[in-house]
Amino acid sequence: MQGESRVLQAVVPDEAAGRRLDQVLAELFSDFSRSRLQQWVKEGKVLVDGKPMRPRDKLFGGENVVVQVTLELETPFAPEPIPLDIVYEDEALLVINKPAGLVVHPAAGNWQGTLLNALLHHAPQLATVPRAGIVHRLDKETTGLLVVAKTLEAQTALVEQLQARSFTREYDAVVNGVLTGGGTVDEPMGRHPVDRKRMAVVRSGGKEAVTHYRVEERFRAHTHIKVRLDTGRTHQIRVHMAHLRYPLVGDPVYGGRLRLPPACGERLQETLRRFHRQALHAARLGLQHPQSGEYMEWQVPMPEDMQNLLAVLREDKQQVQG
Repeated sequence: MQGESRVLQAVVPDEAAGRRLDQVLAELFSDFSRSRLQQWVKEGKVLVDGKPMRPRDKLFGGENVVVQVTLELETPFAPEPIPLDIVYEDEALLVINKPAGLVVHPAAGNWQGTLLNALLHHAPQLATVPRAGIVHRLDKETTGLLVVAKTLEAQTALVEQLQARSFTREYDAVVNGVLTGGGTVDEPMGRHPVDRKRMAVVRSGGKEAVTHYRVEERFRAHTHIKVRLDTGRTHQIRVHMAHLRYPLVGDPVYGGRLRLPPACGERLQETLRRFHRQALHAARLGLQHPQSGEYMEWQVPMPEDMQNLLAVLREDKQQVQG
Protein backbone atom coordinates (compact mmCIF):
# COMPACT_ATOMS: atom_id res chain seq x y z
CA MET A 1 0.00 0.00 0.00
CA GLN A 2 1.39 3.43 -0.95
CA GLY A 3 1.54 6.32 1.48
CA GLU A 4 -1.26 8.89 1.36
CA SER A 5 -0.41 12.25 -0.29
CA ARG A 6 -1.82 15.45 1.22
CA VAL A 7 -1.61 19.18 0.49
CA LEU A 8 -2.50 21.45 3.41
CA GLN A 9 -2.92 25.19 2.98
CA ALA A 10 -3.55 28.13 5.32
CA VAL A 11 -2.94 31.85 5.68
CA VAL A 12 -1.03 33.05 8.74
CA PRO A 13 -3.34 35.36 10.73
CA ASP A 14 -2.13 38.93 11.33
CA GLU A 15 -2.18 38.42 15.10
CA ALA A 16 0.51 35.72 14.70
CA ALA A 17 3.09 38.36 13.75
CA GLY A 18 6.36 37.89 15.60
CA ARG A 19 5.69 34.27 16.58
CA ARG A 20 7.72 31.19 15.62
CA LEU A 21 6.72 29.16 12.59
CA ASP A 22 6.41 25.87 14.53
CA GLN A 23 4.11 27.47 17.13
CA VAL A 24 1.80 28.90 14.47
CA LEU A 25 1.76 25.65 12.47
CA ALA A 26 0.62 23.76 15.58
CA GLU A 27 -2.43 26.05 15.72
CA LEU A 28 -3.15 26.14 11.97
CA PHE A 29 -2.87 22.35 11.57
CA SER A 30 -3.88 21.10 15.02
CA ASP A 31 -4.77 17.66 13.66
CA PHE A 32 -1.04 16.89 13.59
CA SER A 33 1.40 16.77 16.49
CA ARG A 34 3.89 19.60 16.91
CA SER A 35 6.85 17.20 16.61
CA ARG A 36 5.53 15.88 13.29
CA LEU A 37 5.04 19.41 11.95
CA GLN A 38 8.56 20.39 13.05
CA GLN A 39 9.95 17.37 11.21
CA TRP A 40 8.11 18.37 8.02
CA VAL A 41 9.56 21.89 8.29
CA LYS A 42 13.08 20.46 8.64
CA GLU A 43 12.49 18.21 5.62
CA GLY A 44 11.48 21.22 3.50
CA LYS A 45 7.88 20.04 3.13
CA VAL A 46 6.49 23.32 4.52
CA LEU A 47 6.70 26.37 2.24
CA VAL A 48 5.93 29.90 3.45
CA ASP A 49 5.20 32.18 0.47
CA GLY A 50 6.90 29.53 -1.64
CA LYS A 51 10.08 29.31 0.45
CA PRO A 52 11.27 26.85 3.12
CA MET A 53 11.88 28.17 6.63
CA ARG A 54 13.28 26.91 9.92
CA PRO A 55 10.95 25.97 12.84
CA ARG A 56 12.22 28.91 14.94
CA ASP A 57 11.88 31.55 12.18
CA LYS A 58 9.48 34.38 13.01
CA LEU A 59 6.42 35.23 10.89
CA PHE A 60 5.00 38.61 9.90
CA GLY A 61 1.34 37.62 9.40
CA GLY A 62 -0.49 37.21 6.10
CA GLU A 63 1.90 34.61 4.66
CA ASN A 64 0.55 31.72 2.61
CA VAL A 65 1.58 28.33 4.07
CA VAL A 66 1.56 25.15 1.99
CA VAL A 67 2.39 21.74 3.47
CA GLN A 68 2.85 18.99 0.89
CA VAL A 69 3.51 15.60 2.41
CA THR A 70 3.07 11.91 1.88
CA LEU A 71 2.00 10.05 5.00
CA GLU A 72 4.47 7.18 4.83
CA LEU A 73 3.73 3.66 5.91
CA GLU A 74 4.32 3.80 9.66
CA THR A 75 4.60 0.11 10.49
CA PRO A 76 6.81 -2.67 9.13
CA PHE A 77 4.44 -5.34 10.44
CA ALA A 78 2.34 -7.59 8.26
CA PRO A 79 -1.48 -7.79 8.14
CA GLU A 80 -2.89 -11.05 9.50
CA PRO A 81 -6.50 -12.34 9.25
CA ILE A 82 -7.11 -12.51 13.00
CA PRO A 83 -10.80 -12.21 14.02
CA LEU A 84 -11.77 -9.01 15.83
CA ASP A 85 -14.75 -8.45 18.14
CA ILE A 86 -15.73 -4.99 16.87
CA VAL A 87 -18.07 -3.10 19.19
CA TYR A 88 -18.21 0.12 17.14
CA GLU A 89 -16.72 1.47 13.93
CA ASP A 90 -16.96 4.62 11.82
CA GLU A 91 -14.56 6.53 9.56
CA ALA A 92 -12.54 7.83 12.54
CA LEU A 93 -12.79 5.20 15.29
CA LEU A 94 -12.69 1.49 15.91
CA VAL A 95 -13.66 0.11 19.34
CA ILE A 96 -12.53 -3.46 20.02
CA ASN A 97 -13.50 -5.94 22.74
CA LYS A 98 -10.10 -7.62 23.24
CA PRO A 99 -10.00 -11.27 24.33
CA ALA A 100 -7.54 -12.71 26.85
CA GLY A 101 -4.28 -13.92 25.30
CA LEU A 102 -4.12 -11.32 22.52
CA VAL A 103 -1.02 -9.10 22.62
CA VAL A 104 -1.84 -5.53 21.56
CA HIS A 105 1.45 -4.48 19.93
CA PRO A 106 4.34 -6.56 18.55
CA ALA A 107 7.42 -6.75 20.80
CA ALA A 108 10.20 -9.19 21.66
CA GLY A 109 8.71 -12.69 21.70
CA ASN A 110 5.46 -11.57 20.07
CA TRP A 111 6.22 -10.27 16.58
CA GLN A 112 3.12 -11.85 15.03
CA GLY A 113 -0.44 -12.66 15.97
CA THR A 114 -1.09 -9.33 17.69
CA LEU A 115 -3.98 -6.89 17.66
CA LEU A 116 -1.86 -4.59 15.47
CA ASN A 117 -1.48 -7.32 12.84
CA ALA A 118 -5.25 -7.90 12.94
CA LEU A 119 -5.96 -4.17 12.56
CA LEU A 120 -3.74 -3.89 9.48
CA HIS A 121 -5.74 -6.70 7.86
CA HIS A 122 -9.13 -5.23 8.83
CA ALA A 123 -8.29 -1.64 7.77
CA PRO A 124 -5.17 -1.47 5.53
CA GLN A 125 -5.15 2.36 5.65
CA LEU A 126 -3.99 2.07 9.27
CA ALA A 127 -0.49 1.40 7.88
CA THR A 128 -0.13 5.20 7.49
CA VAL A 129 -1.03 5.89 11.14
CA PRO A 130 1.60 5.45 13.88
CA ARG A 131 1.17 2.14 15.78
CA ALA A 132 -1.74 1.37 13.41
CA GLY A 133 -3.91 3.82 15.37
CA ILE A 134 -3.44 2.21 18.79
CA VAL A 135 -3.55 4.99 21.41
CA HIS A 136 -3.71 2.93 24.63
CA ARG A 137 -3.09 -0.69 25.50
CA LEU A 138 -4.36 -3.55 27.60
CA ASP A 139 -2.10 -6.27 28.99
CA LYS A 140 -2.05 -9.54 27.06
CA GLU A 141 -4.32 -11.36 29.54
CA THR A 142 -6.61 -8.40 30.32
CA THR A 143 -9.89 -8.39 28.41
CA GLY A 144 -12.20 -5.61 27.30
CA LEU A 145 -12.54 -2.29 25.51
CA LEU A 146 -9.82 -0.58 23.55
CA VAL A 147 -10.16 2.31 21.08
CA VAL A 148 -8.20 2.62 17.83
CA ALA A 149 -7.89 5.80 15.74
CA LYS A 150 -8.39 5.21 12.01
CA THR A 151 -6.81 8.53 10.92
CA LEU A 152 -3.85 10.62 11.98
CA GLU A 153 -6.21 13.44 12.97
CA ALA A 154 -8.29 11.13 15.16
CA GLN A 155 -5.16 9.73 16.79
CA THR A 156 -3.87 13.20 17.65
CA ALA A 157 -7.23 14.12 19.20
CA LEU A 158 -7.48 10.90 21.22
CA VAL A 159 -3.92 11.16 22.52
CA GLU A 160 -4.72 14.71 23.68
CA GLN A 161 -7.79 13.38 25.54
CA LEU A 162 -5.71 10.68 27.20
CA GLN A 163 -3.12 13.24 28.29
CA ALA A 164 -5.90 15.50 29.60
CA ARG A 165 -7.35 12.48 31.48
CA SER A 166 -10.76 12.98 29.92
CA PHE A 167 -11.22 9.31 28.91
CA THR A 168 -13.65 7.30 31.05
CA ARG A 169 -12.09 3.91 31.81
CA GLU A 170 -13.76 1.53 34.23
CA TYR A 171 -12.66 -2.03 34.94
CA ASP A 172 -14.04 -5.09 36.71
CA ALA A 173 -11.52 -6.89 38.89
CA VAL A 174 -11.58 -9.74 41.41
CA VAL A 175 -9.02 -9.44 44.21
CA ASN A 176 -7.76 -11.69 46.97
CA GLY A 177 -8.96 -10.56 50.39
CA VAL A 178 -12.11 -8.87 51.65
CA LEU A 179 -12.09 -5.09 51.23
CA THR A 180 -14.09 -3.13 53.80
CA GLY A 181 -14.72 -0.24 51.41
CA GLY A 182 -13.55 1.67 48.38
CA GLY A 183 -10.73 4.16 48.14
CA THR A 184 -8.03 5.78 46.02
CA VAL A 185 -4.43 4.73 45.50
CA ASP A 186 -2.24 7.73 44.66
CA GLU A 187 1.22 6.19 44.45
CA PRO A 188 3.86 6.90 41.78
CA MET A 189 5.02 4.01 39.61
CA GLY A 190 8.09 2.98 37.67
CA ARG A 191 10.24 -0.01 36.79
CA HIS A 192 10.95 -2.37 39.68
CA PRO A 193 14.45 -1.50 40.97
CA VAL A 194 15.60 -5.14 40.80
CA ASP A 195 13.31 -6.97 38.35
CA ARG A 196 13.15 -4.70 35.27
CA LYS A 197 10.33 -6.77 33.72
CA ARG A 198 8.00 -5.74 36.52
CA MET A 199 6.50 -2.42 37.55
CA ALA A 200 6.33 -1.21 41.14
CA VAL A 201 5.36 1.68 43.40
CA VAL A 202 8.46 3.87 43.17
CA ARG A 203 8.33 7.00 45.30
CA SER A 204 11.63 8.42 44.08
CA GLY A 205 11.50 9.15 40.36
CA GLY A 206 8.23 7.29 39.69
CA LYS A 207 5.48 8.71 37.47
CA GLU A 208 2.15 9.84 38.92
CA ALA A 209 -0.40 7.02 39.06
CA VAL A 210 -3.94 7.36 40.48
CA THR A 211 -6.41 4.47 40.81
CA HIS A 212 -9.94 4.70 42.28
CA TYR A 213 -11.78 1.55 43.38
CA ARG A 214 -15.14 0.71 44.91
CA VAL A 215 -16.57 -2.53 46.27
CA GLU A 216 -19.13 -4.26 44.06
CA GLU A 217 -19.55 -7.57 45.96
CA ARG A 218 -17.79 -9.27 48.89
CA PHE A 219 -17.17 -12.99 49.25
CA ARG A 220 -15.59 -15.06 52.03
CA ALA A 221 -12.01 -14.34 51.00
CA HIS A 222 -12.33 -12.29 47.81
CA THR A 223 -13.87 -9.04 46.55
CA HIS A 224 -15.31 -7.98 43.19
CA ILE A 225 -14.36 -4.34 42.66
CA LYS A 226 -14.94 -1.64 40.05
CA VAL A 227 -11.80 0.34 39.22
CA ARG A 228 -11.49 3.72 37.51
CA LEU A 229 -8.21 5.11 36.21
CA ASP A 230 -7.02 8.72 36.19
CA THR A 231 -3.67 7.72 34.71
CA GLY A 232 -2.69 4.78 32.53
CA ARG A 233 0.65 3.39 33.70
CA THR A 234 1.77 -0.08 32.66
CA HIS A 235 0.19 -2.73 34.98
CA GLN A 236 -1.26 0.12 37.08
CA ILE A 237 -4.30 -1.67 38.56
CA ARG A 238 -2.33 -4.86 39.16
CA VAL A 239 0.52 -3.04 40.93
CA HIS A 240 -1.68 -0.71 42.98
CA MET A 241 -3.95 -3.48 44.27
CA ALA A 242 -0.93 -5.67 45.10
CA HIS A 243 0.56 -2.66 46.92
CA LEU A 244 -2.59 -2.58 49.09
CA ARG A 245 -2.08 -6.33 49.70
CA TYR A 246 -5.23 -7.17 47.72
CA PRO A 247 -3.65 -8.60 44.54
CA LEU A 248 -5.77 -9.67 41.59
CA VAL A 249 -6.89 -13.28 41.44
CA GLY A 250 -4.76 -15.28 39.00
CA ASP A 251 -2.14 -12.56 38.48
CA PRO A 252 1.01 -14.52 37.53
CA VAL A 253 3.35 -11.58 38.22
CA TYR A 254 1.94 -9.66 41.18
CA GLY A 255 -0.52 -12.14 42.69
CA GLY A 256 1.76 -14.10 45.01
CA ARG A 257 0.91 -17.61 46.09
CA LEU A 258 -2.55 -19.13 45.58
CA ARG A 259 -4.91 -18.23 48.42
CA LEU A 260 -7.79 -20.53 49.32
CA PRO A 261 -10.47 -19.61 51.88
CA PRO A 262 -10.86 -21.91 54.92
CA ALA A 263 -13.05 -24.99 54.37
CA CYS A 264 -12.80 -24.31 50.65
CA GLY A 265 -14.93 -26.68 48.58
CA GLU A 266 -13.57 -28.67 45.65
CA ARG A 267 -15.35 -26.61 43.02
CA LEU A 268 -13.89 -23.32 44.27
CA GLN A 269 -10.44 -24.88 44.73
CA GLU A 270 -10.47 -26.13 41.15
CA THR A 271 -11.74 -22.79 39.79
CA LEU A 272 -9.05 -20.77 41.58
CA ARG A 273 -6.27 -23.20 40.65
CA ARG A 274 -7.25 -23.05 36.97
CA PHE A 275 -7.61 -19.26 36.78
CA HIS A 276 -4.23 -18.50 35.21
CA ARG A 277 -4.66 -14.85 34.23
CA GLN A 278 -5.28 -11.65 36.16
CA ALA A 279 -9.03 -11.28 36.79
CA LEU A 280 -9.26 -7.91 35.08
CA HIS A 281 -11.68 -6.66 32.42
CA ALA A 282 -11.99 -3.21 30.80
CA ALA A 283 -15.78 -2.99 30.99
CA ARG A 284 -16.56 0.65 30.17
CA LEU A 285 -14.92 3.20 27.88
CA GLY A 286 -16.03 6.77 27.22
CA LEU A 287 -14.53 9.58 25.13
CA GLN A 288 -15.30 12.58 22.95
CA HIS A 289 -15.60 11.68 19.29
CA PRO A 290 -12.57 13.27 17.55
CA GLN A 291 -14.71 14.62 14.69
CA SER A 292 -18.09 15.53 16.17
CA GLY A 293 -16.98 16.27 19.73
CA GLU A 294 -19.94 14.19 20.95
CA TYR A 295 -19.38 12.15 24.12
CA MET A 296 -19.69 8.43 23.36
CA GLU A 297 -19.56 5.46 25.72
CA TRP A 298 -19.45 1.68 25.33
CA GLN A 299 -19.84 -1.21 27.78
CA VAL A 300 -19.16 -4.92 27.37
CA PRO A 301 -19.96 -7.74 29.82
CA MET A 302 -17.25 -9.69 31.60
CA PRO A 303 -15.89 -12.70 29.71
CA GLU A 304 -17.12 -16.16 30.61
CA ASP A 305 -14.16 -17.10 32.81
CA MET A 306 -14.67 -14.10 35.12
CA GLN A 307 -18.44 -14.58 35.22
CA ASN A 308 -17.87 -18.21 36.17
CA LEU A 309 -15.35 -17.21 38.86
CA LEU A 310 -17.88 -14.85 40.44
CA ALA A 311 -20.64 -17.47 40.25
CA VAL A 312 -18.47 -20.03 42.06
CA LEU A 313 -17.42 -17.49 44.72
CA ARG A 314 -21.09 -16.62 45.26
CA GLU A 315 -22.00 -20.29 45.54
CA ASP A 316 -19.21 -20.87 48.09
CA LYS A 317 -20.40 -17.96 50.22
CA GLN A 318 -24.01 -19.16 50.17
CA GLN A 319 -23.05 -22.73 51.11
CA VAL A 320 -21.08 -21.60 54.18
CA GLN A 321 -23.76 -19.12 55.26
CA GLY A 322 -26.47 -21.72 54.76
